[in-house]
Amino acid sequence: MVKAIIAPSMLSSDFANLASESERMLHCGADWLHMDIMDGHFVPNLTIGAPVIESLRKHTNAYLDCHLMVTNPLDYVETLGAAGASGFTFHVETSRDNWQELVQMIKSKGMKPGVSLKPGTPVEEVYPLLEGENSVELVLVMTVEPGFGGQKFMPEMMHKVRELRKKYPSLDIEVDGGLGASTIELAASAGANCIVAGSSVFGASDPAHVISLMRHSVEIAQNGF
Repeated sequence: MVKAIIAPSMLSSDFANLASESERMLHCGADWLHMDIMDGHFVPNLTIGAPVIESLRKHTNAYLDCHLMVTNPLDYVETLGAAGASGFTFHVETSRDNWQELVQMIKSKGMKPGVSLKPGTPVEEVYPLLEGENSVELVLVMTVEPGFGGQKFMPEMMHKVRELRKKYPSLDIEVDGGLGASTIELAASAGANCIVAGSSVFGASDPAHVISLMRHSVEIAQNGF
């Protein structure tokens, strides 16, 4: 059975108070802090980079789960590793030709390698990255189109999660996009164990309750696998 991991998306936080927002999420029971890094090219939005990760690292020992929505992820490995990133998840759509080099470089910098896929990308495209010694350790299934927060959850993406869980029982399977009280059971029952949630946590009157609810749903579902 894989561990339930709840990772609030800091994209929904108050960026002017990122350190205190991070501490608040950890106090509410978060396991990881999910950091969305966008380049304005692979996706139309532009967010944070290595300098922000480096600044935040000075204030927390938390696992910083970095999701790279960028065209050239290789360009970010060295700087993010030096900045203190914990996980480095790149998109398969940008790395079909150099993923082995990329994974090796991520591991050499002490980060956990992961791969993400957009809604329109078949799940089979990540299978080669999960085979052999030089493999990723996490798959992030996007349940919205990457680039912006606050989008509606796409339940039709759950077939990817189910196929991954069946094929790789011990894999960390992460879902991101539209996760909240009304959608967590769909994701958990499909086999997701890492839950990224933004507005449903940061917009809640009791974020700790939302995080606890999500964790409970994942733990109940994982007992069935």
